[in-house]
Amino acid sequence: MSNPFEDDEGVHLVLVNGEGQYSLWPSANAVPAGWSVAHDADTRANCLAYVTAHWSDMRPASLREVAG
Repeated sequence: MSNPFEDDEGVHLVLVNGEGQYSLWPSANAVPAGWSVAHDADTRANCLAYVTAHWSDMRPASLREVAG
């Protein structure tokens, strides 16, 4: 079985956590605690495009707040 997280043909979600960090997530997998859906089920390419458009600072929110 191939890795569902890297399946270019699979359907994915974009998740975000409380620190504003994003993750591509196979739509067939349950959303883990502490994460919420930021972009509904879509192609992997569209989910990657969403992440690229919305996540420009990779630092956790708590670090961004301290750093100013």
